Amino acid sequence: MTFCPALKQKFSGDDAFDKVLAMDGAIFRNHKGRKTLRFVHEGKGYFLKIHPGVGWREIIKNLLYLRMPVLGARHEHDAILALEKLDILTMKIAGYGHRGRNPAKIESFLITEEIENAVSLEDLTKDWKRNPPHPKLKRSLIRKIADIARGMHQHGLNHRDFYICHFLLPENWLAKNDYDTDPPLHVIDLHRTQIRSRVPERWLVKDLAGLHFSSMDAGLTQRDLLRFLTCYEKMSIQHIMSNRPAFWLKVNNLALKLYRKHF
Repeated sequence: MTFCPALKQKFSGDDAFDKVLAMDGAIFRNHKGRKTLRFVHEGKGYFLKIHPGVGWREIIKNLLYLRMPVLGARHEHDAILALEKLDILTMKIAGYGHRGRNPAKIESFLITEEIENAVSLEDLTKDWKRNPPHPKLKRSLIRKIADIARGMHQHGLNHRDFYICHFLLPENWLAKNDYDTDPPLHVIDLHRTQIRSRVPERWLVKDLAGLHFSSMDAGLTQRDLLRFLTCYEKMSIQHIMSNRPAFWLKVNNLALKLYRKHF
């Protein structure tokens, strides 16, 4: 178990793990025993994710679908560290622990510092169809998202829930109206992130389709989409269409399928 200096005293003692599991706070998620809550300590906000044992049934189900099961908070912990090595902004770890050896019964938790005064890109863009943003803001965010996606994918990371709601932008950057500076986008909700030496194509398609699907109501133009492609691929659109049309067609088709399913 590890804790940041600000939380060491709060979770001290031999029963520190049980103290974490017994924490009260505002519940953000409670599904299949996995709970996410927010608590405040000495005026600072934190998010706590508690993972109980997933059970053999869940493990076997995932393996039958050729998916690696998420056994606990370790996935998100390792993903955060991997993004930090790539200089991609994400959550800051404030505490982590696990206990047990049986894969089906491992208990674990992850505490991260709250990213204060930030807005998700889903909320930021929800009115863009009726009230288009400053062109520089839109171009800056598109370039940044493409850079983040490219950086993750080139280094063997795929998110699996790669939607614009999982990008947070500090409001103080927006307030400056200086869109020539790099937007400090933070990637969150990394508990299903996979880390390999190379991301298989199916997972690249899923990530990129998730981005496309989740931004379909953001009022993006064809030029915006082409800008993302060229920033992500680091090549001209002519080269992309000559060399990778089948890949991007898969991305588009899956995004449309997701949109029809949800809307």
